[in-house]
Amino acid sequence: MVEQTVHGSGGYVVAELTEDQLKKADLGVGKLFLAPIGKLEQEKMKKHFCKNCESEFDSSPNIKLEESTNEEVADNLILVERGQYTCQKCDSIIGEYRVFQKKDESSEVGNAKPMD
Repeated sequence: MVEQTVHGSGGYVVAELTEDQLKKADLGVGKLFLAPIGKLEQEKMKKHFCKNCESEFDSSPNIKLEESTNEEVADNLILVERGQYTCQKCDSIIGEYRVFQKKDESSEVGNAKPMD
């Protein structure tokens, strides 16, 4: 695990990330992003910064479960949970997350593959 800053639209979170989470968060633009990671465990988040109230906190942001759903978003891909990381002071959204699950883990559907 390595401590990294991951960005959302309304600020950032400093969290301990695994190698797999680092790969997901890296979109190739020189920053790491919250959304592709999925839901982070609250105890892994060490700090957060809110752009709205321009404050940094030495604790994790709040996690708000926006919607618990079992919506099929693609063939063999289910949206299980949707939520937000919010500021402890002003409740503004720092970033959002989505948790997906495959109906059939052995299927190739839902796997992004690079083009040749």
